[in-house]
Amino acid sequence: MREWWRGAVIYQVYPRSFQDSNGDGIGDLAGIMQRLDHIASLGVDCIWLSPITQSPQADMGYDVSDYTEVDRIFGSLNDFDSLIAQAHARGIKVIMDQVISHSSDQHPWFQESRLSRTNRRADWYVWADPLPDGSPPNNWPAVFGGRAWEWNPTRGQYYLHNFLASQPDMNFHNVEVQDQMLDIMRFWLERGIDGFRLDTVNYYFHDKKLRNNPPNRKRDEHLPYAVNPYDMQEHKFSKSQPENVDFLKRVRALLDKFPGTTTVGEVGDSHKSVPLMAEYTSGGDKLHMCYSFDFLGHEFTAAHFRSRIEQFFKAGPDGWPCWSFSNHDVPRHITRWAPHSLNAADLGRQAAALVLSLKGSVCLYQGEELGLPETDLRFDELTDPRGIRFWPEDKGRDGCRTPIPWDQGEAPNGFTTGTPWLPVKPAQSALNVASQNADPDSTLAFYRRILAWRRTHDVLYDGDIEFFRVAEPVLAFRRFSSAGTMTCVFNLSAESQTVALTGLPDNAPLDPMSQNATLTRKTLNLGANGFAFLALPADAPVIRVKNSAR
Repeated sequence: MREWWRGAVIYQVYPRSFQDSNGDGIGDLAGIMQRLDHIASLGVDCIWLSPITQSPQADMGYDVSDYTEVDRIFGSLNDFDSLIAQAHARGIKVIMDQVISHSSDQHPWFQESRLSRTNRRADWYVWADPLPDGSPPNNWPAVFGGRAWEWNPTRGQYYLHNFLASQPDMNFHNVEVQDQMLDIMRFWLERGIDGFRLDTVNYYFHDKKLRNNPPNRKRDEHLPYAVNPYDMQEHKFSKSQPENVDFLKRVRALLDKFPGTTTVGEVGDSHKSVPLMAEYTSGGDKLHMCYSFDFLGHEFTAAHFRSRIEQFFKAGPDGWPCWSFSNHDVPRHITRWAPHSLNAADLGRQAAALVLSLKGSVCLYQGEELGLPETDLRFDELTDPRGIRFWPEDKGRDGCRTPIPWDQGEAPNGFTTGTPWLPVKPAQSALNVASQNADPDSTLAFYRRILAWRRTHDVLYDGDIEFFRVAEPVLAFRRFSSAGTMTCVFNLSAESQTVALTGLPDNAPLDPMSQNATLTRKTLNLGANGFAFLALPADAPVIRVKNSAR
């Protein structure tokens, strides 16, 4: 029997922006419960909750001040228990963010650690002496700008923070810290959670020798300079250390005590993300799944998709990826990939068809099912510290985090009776759920159809994948197993493309889920952002795909 997470579709809920139940302008757990039927109607397998634990919200919950308490802006532990029960009653699993690479500086552990070099938690965070001239111990930068070291006069030392200065890094070289984090996970597992999305999973360990990072030799040749100096280094010593693997084995050993639970690790490393994904999920004794940012950028080519997927399964043939095109950290893909399409609706449907036909599990970010584009915000509307610091070259992450428009009419379209924490703009308001529910040709209706269609094709859950050598901008591959074969062809452009299908049985039809595609004998014509599926029995001859360039 297939493990439920293998090939599962995970729907990411960003609680602040999903549904507000009390009029304070911020989404909450009670609001999520009000909208569970919407999630269930999509046909997804699982919900991923972005952080709901207690936090001063300097980084919107990714700065935790109490790991076993729900932040009051979202509700209570009782609300959490009710949400789990109501989701389970609908056949939906729930996983939650665990942000353990760092805490908030308001956490009692850090408040104690910063007082002296000899207290009980003195070594729970990463502390280092200054260099003789008083400067930080090395050249490591912070993701959100500036140096990754903050001075503490009480201890006469610097502490490490890979993100904000108010997010000090935990010292995972200390086994007590590892034990504490595993106890926190156990707390939530015992409450009925189905697993965890592990934030910044490759950041847990740092180089004990605190060696300087080398310069980045993979700079983006299209940029005259780095918007963020963080991108000017190869982060060889500040993260992605080999000691991480042994801790991930401890995490897996804990999860194995709670049958049916799972883990999804976020790998943030621009130099070796796919090999790390494979390493962290191979062998059956570490994480169940990992995802990286490889498909969360602007590159939209067949070569890019093919190379990353082939690289993963070559490095970790028994590992398991989780692919996504959007999340709470990047501009929405409808906007990122707009230059490759004539209209957003066709692009949105093609993106859904593509990610749902790849080998691996899938994360869908709330609002993808509506075809939401990135929200264009003014500087005075921003809340994200990254956007505020690097504006306007990097507008930060608020544009993908604006509230879901539920009802027809004017903003905030039923999200709140108060003033939303981020505005709902006209472009998003027009794509509200109510209007799309009433339209059988809407993007929302398409998501429901393709998710239902995918459930009828077992080969798309765990079948192998083989890519065809087809010239850009066509991406073509087949999924195959004892359950059958599915040939998948995508035109990743706004220009029509023609491909030849050899070995195609006479009168074999295109699957109705295909879009902007026609099949004339053995010639497949794909319009702008067109895609085609051909389903055949497992013992059918292999279809080969080629175009005029091959």
